[in-house]
Amino acid sequence: MTTSLQTIPSNAALAGNTLDAYLGYTIRQLRQQHGLTIAEISQRAGISRGMLSKIENGLASTSLDTLEQLANSLGVTLSRLFRDYNAPSGGAQFVKNGQGMEVVRRGTRCGHTYQLLAYDQGPQKIFEPFLVALEEQNEEFPPFEHPGTEFIYMLEGVVEYSVGGESFVLEPGDSLTFRGELPHRPEKLIQMPIRFLAIIHYGRPDTVGDTE
Repeated sequence: MTTSLQTIPSNAALAGNTLDAYLGYTIRQLRQQHGLTIAEISQRAGISRGMLSKIENGLASTSLDTLEQLANSLGVTLSRLFRDYNAPSGGAQFVKNGQGMEVVRRGTRCGHTYQLLAYDQGPQKIFEPFLVALEEQNEEFPPFEHPGTEFIYMLEGVVEYSVGGESFVLEPGDSLTFRGELPHRPEKLIQMPIRFLAIIHYGRPDTVGDTE
């Protein structure tokens, strides 16, 4: 049985014209279209009813992990929540300097700051571009592993970055590409501040052979 969902208006049609307001409106519309109560969704997502009410009314920001839990509770993908944001026509997304969505990732507790620069609009997450800043020079970073291929482009500072058993010194203008399942991390912060662009490409299993 298929459920017909009405079109969620773009953020241009929402009061306040903010990401929080857009996400709250989208979550509320999807919940109501599925005939679910705040109590049911909050229990499924593991958050309080008060917090969900604040999120739906655009009064509270939340982490990417919580948004993913809410999306799962609503039976949709995470990208569905962002699908029409900043894309009133043509499907283009424009993010002003410094206005990327700050999100919580595994590296956040280790001194990384992540700004998500685009929100995948399709039914399957294909890529994620992040502006990453390393802010604590004495922090020790655990190795990271994830699906897909990661591309790093150095913008500012100097860092020694390890991938698998190799280490690379990255300076502004340098780039590094590697498989995400290889253990990787900043090994040594040589010159602060450090900023780099990190793009994780997940791709599609049926097209990998065509691109490599």
